[in-house]
Amino acid sequence: MENKNSATCGKAEGSLPGACASMVFPYVAMQNTNPDRYNQNEALAVGTLFPGLRMPFFKETQARMQCSNTALCELMALDFAITELGLYLDTHSNDTEALQLYTNYVTLAKEGRQRYEATYGPLQQTGVSLAGGYTWLDDPWPWDSNKGGQK
Repeated sequence: MENKNSATCGKAEGSLPGACASMVFPYVAMQNTNPDRYNQNEALAVGTLFPGLRMPFFKETQARMQCSNTALCELMALDFAITELGLYLDTHSNDTEALQLYTNYVTLAKEGRQRYEATYGPLQQTGVSLAGGYTWLDDPWPWDSNKGGQK
C-alpha cells in the first residue's frame, strides 16, 4: 500500500506521519455545576472523580490497581482528585463547593506529603536537602529501613 503524504490528504482526512487518517469528532461529556463525585480513593481506582465520566475501558485499570503502602496510595488518590477538580474548575469557575473541596484536598496532600517524607524519605529528587551533597542514592533505601514497621 502506498503511503500518502499530507499534501495528498482529502478534505475529510488528517495528516499522520507517513499517512492520512479519517477525521473524527470526539464526544466531550458536559458536566453540570456541582456533579456527583467519588471519594478520592475510589476516583483513583476508577480513573475519574466524576461518575458521569466513568468509561468502560477503565475496568482493566481497576483490576490492576493495588496499593500496598496506604500512605502513598492516599497521596496518589489526593493528587489524582486535585488534578480532576482542577480540570473541572477550569470550566466551572463559579462552583464554590468544588473550589472548597479542591482547597481541602490540596491542604491534605501537602500535610500528607510532609508526614510521608518524614517517615519514608523524599518522594522526588527536589525534596532532598542538598546540604550534604548528592545523597539520594545513599543507603538505606526505603525498603531497607524498618521505619514505620515496614521492612
